[in-house]
This record gives sequence, structure tokens and C-alpha cells, in this order.
Amino acid sequence: MQEQTFVFGKKNYLLMGAGVLLIGIGYLLMAGGGSEDPNVFNPEIFNSRRLTWAPLILLAGLALEIYAIMTPSEKNG
Repeated sequence: MQEQTFVFGKKNYLLMGAGVLLIGIGYLLMAGGGSEDPNVFNPEIFNSRRLTWAPLILLAGLALEIYAIMTPSEKNG
């Protein structure tokens, strides 16, 4: 029977989890801002949280995912 091995090391999986968490936070920050009445405009959709911070956090999460995948794993043997 063969021993089961993982593709990545522990550090890689932790970085991937952190990247997924950042992406989720970015999407949560982007959510909301809609109006209860579709005939009324709500300027809250154009605040800096939705236009600046959320996309930057999303890009940071995606960059962390790429880094986690490209970083060589520290396997024993």
C-alpha cells in the first residue's frame, strides 16, 4: 500500500487558505449599497469601500493564491 502524499506542503495550504479568506472579505466589502425602492438612486454604491478597498483586497487575495501555488513546497525527502 502506498503512502498518501499531498501536492503542496503545509505552508502552501495555509497561504491558500489566507488567500481565499482575503477574496471572501473583498466580496463582502463590495456587497450592499442597493436601494429599497428601484426608482430612488442611492449614492452609497459609489463610496470608497466599494470602489477602492474591496477590489484591492480581492487583488491581494488573488496575488496570494498565485504566490501560494508557485512557491516550492518544503517536503521531506
